[in-house]
Amino acid sequence: MSLASDVRTFADRLRDAVATRRDRRAALRLLASRPAVERGTVEVVLYFADPAVNLYQVRQWYEPLRRLAETHPVVVVSRFPDATLALARECPLPVVHMSTIAQLEEWLTTQPVAMFVYVNQNRENFSTLRFAEPAHVFVSHGESDKASYMASNQLKAYDAVMVAGPAAVRRIGSRLVGMDPGHLVTIGRPQVDVAHETPVDLPDDGRTVVLYAPTWEGDRPSMAYSSVVTHGPALLRALLDDPTVRVVYRPHPRTGAQDRAYARGHAELVRLVQAANAADPAARHLVDTESPFGWHLAAADVCVTDVSAVAYDWLATGKPLVLTTPAPTAAVDPGSLPTRLPTLDAADASRVVETIARARAGHDGEADVVADYFGDTSPGASMRRFLDGAHRIVTERQRALAARATQSGEVA
Repeated sequence: MSLASDVRTFADRLRDAVATRRDRRAALRLLASRPAVERGTVEVVLYFADPAVNLYQVRQWYEPLRRLAETHPVVVVSRFPDATLALARECPLPVVHMSTIAQLEEWLTTQPVAMFVYVNQNRENFSTLRFAEPAHVFVSHGESDKASYMASNQLKAYDAVMVAGPAAVRRIGSRLVGMDPGHLVTIGRPQVDVAHETPVDLPDDGRTVVLYAPTWEGDRPSMAYSSVVTHGPALLRALLDDPTVRVVYRPHPRTGAQDRAYARGHAELVRLVQAANAADPAARHLVDTESPFGWHLAAADVCVTDVSAVAYDWLATGKPLVLTTPAPTAAVDPGSLPTRLPTLDAADASRVVETIARARAGHDGEADVVADYFGDTSPGASMRRFLDGAHRIVTERQRALAARATQSGEVA
């Protein structure tokens, strides 16, 4: 390694350390200005051990957990200062910052926590799984057929795994040996029952609003589902050239994090949208890299996306979906969504408008697929299943802990 490289590495680490200290001070100052979480009140903890870049995984659970907090008080425990600061500013739930597991362990002695909730598979989750009293529940941050993530052997570590529907149950059962099906709690997708304010004013001028929402490139060949480089330029040009279309380009927040070619690909797609708006200001195409995902489900008429949670959230709306063909290295299980719906090959990306027309003409045939992935998608059904499932887990754990305490007292 050269001296110049050593200097850059040192400078980067110093800059990160300064930013971390700054964020910690700001987060603790903001939290200190609010009422403290009262002792003996917290029943549910959402544990988040990631930096702010991954907060998209938590944001989609704000409203379901806010609803749960109406009957079982919920707190978000955050480990990274930048995540804590962002959560303190935007999360509707109380937030607690824990720099160390020792702090969390001490805090838990003051709270009757009956359930821990996890939105990802961060290895730091295993630091809290050693706490024996609460039930540990994996909810993920979206339904998908990314088998190496959605059917990971890590699921066995949790007391319960909340899954969307029959397809998820089959996926896990077919891939994992020894997974107890009794640990799976089917809840649908409560996020589709959340009303979102649209942060932009999209004109009501008769254009078809097409959401193009590619996923990120993944961190290994089996996760190579992104279309940003393979499909993106030709696909976006074709959409932007159609005067009847308004594009909302909404890339995954981690696009380009693993592979700079995808960062460059994303930058090219942004330039294409900007150029199209300059040529036709009335088109009002949009690049959305800031707002939490959710409002797009109601605002768009059609979605073009990859094998990702976006595809499955969109599927639950019952509106037309165009799915891109993953890279040959990507894991695609028999019976998964890309084998059940037509997909758009990279070579055909420039014909996306024709593909959308076919999808709009035949999307009613997806009803059985929707039911298989999500069960009942009538308004409010998924939210109710989530709240009922969480209530059952919390109350069963509370009863079990009370029975153990009684037995211990009798023995003593």
